[in-house]
Amino acid sequence: MSDEIARLQRELREFAAARNWERYHSPQNLSALIASEAGELLALFRWGEDAVAGRRADVEDELADVFLAVLRFADVAGVDLVQAARAKLAVNEGRYPAGPDTPASL
Repeated sequence: MSDEIARLQRELREFAAARNWERYHSPQNLSALIASEAGELLALFRWGEDAVAGRRADVEDELADVFLAVLRFADVAGVDLVQAARAKLAVNEGRYPAGPDTPASL
């Protein structure tokens, strides 16, 4: 795992411990947190709004909330995010091979 990710996870672990929040940080609760924070990010784009251009600070805040929740979940669950992401990318490379008919975006 990268040093930056490990350091952020340690900081999150210490933050939670200082507030006695570990008891709330079950995988089930953290997965619900990820979903709700992702919903708050999505809400910024309601009605086709370009929130990246118009509300960049809000987008950054909500994206950071999603990222921190994912980091905390991975820490609690003992998942190496870098290794898991690389494994998933390898699966996707096999599932969706690049070629001349590959769409530019999904």
